[in-house]
Amino acid sequence: MKSRSIEKIKTYTPKGFREKFLGENNPIHLLFKSNSDHFFCLEIEEMMHMQHPVPPSKHSCHTLIFISSGQHVMKLGYQEYTTINNEIIVVPAGQIFSLDNVNNIHSGYICQFHPDILIGKFGNREMLNDFDFLKISGNPKTKLSIEDVPLITTIFNRLQKEYNDTNLADLNIVQTYLIALFYEMNKNSVKFSKPISAAEIITNKFKELIHLHIKNQHQVNHYASLLNVTPNHLNKCVKTVTGKSAVKWIDENILLEAKYLLFQTTLSINEIAAQVGHEDQSYFSRFFKKHEGISPIQYRKMIDKS
Repeated sequence: MKSRSIEKIKTYTPKGFREKFLGENNPIHLLFKSNSDHFFCLEIEEMMHMQHPVPPSKHSCHTLIFISSGQHVMKLGYQEYTTINNEIIVVPAGQIFSLDNVNNIHSGYICQFHPDILIGKFGNREMLNDFDFLKISGNPKTKLSIEDVPLITTIFNRLQKEYNDTNLADLNIVQTYLIALFYEMNKNSVKFSKPISAAEIITNKFKELIHLHIKNQHQVNHYASLLNVTPNHLNKCVKTVTGKSAVKWIDENILLEAKYLLFQTTLSINEIAAQVGHEDQSYFSRFFKKHEGISPIQYRKMIDKS
């Protein structure tokens, strides 16, 4: 049974590519049955009409994509992930993502929910620390063992039923099934995971801190101080784990945040410069052009014409 929200999306015709991602015009918002539940779960086949390239974007909700057949390719930040049969990828709330190509997905589920759904009757903030894939710095992919696929599929099917069968989803039921799903994913992660090194621990914490402070802190020294290590040690750890320097990570995250704001907001270039910690608009424009080859204004125009 198709939801009324899907029918709304099919009849929604935005004026242009970028406009449909601005604020409440985002077609994903039309899938939420109310402003309070912020939850949906659907079979991917029901959303194939929404498949198209997406420039750097982000959402206030967590997104889970379970591929039972086919292939899905997306970027989280600057890292590309390919998800195939019997794998789940999680886009944590606030994580900037992008899609360069239409994906070849035959079957699976997509589920999106606000983080607050996990905190309440059956959950708490401390429990959320158990789920590494919900963190910006965590490993977003979970490979499922063959024997666990039917159970995972049943959980997604139950979440879809709760979304489709009622006017408003019972968030207690949704929370219970999501928590069960996450512990099943954790169980599979342990089966395929490798021991984590000290350098990886520092690098992951560095990624989390960049996410929190990128709008006003651009110095390696600042992050090293928060981690109680020297700047040289921080840089060595990050370079060993990722192949890129700490400075490169900071610059790329400034650029990603700027791209997201250029695409998904109506802020002026001057306002965007301030949002990413560059009070001088001309300096911000030079920084952007150095990395992208075009100015922020040209980038926004390019998206508008897409």
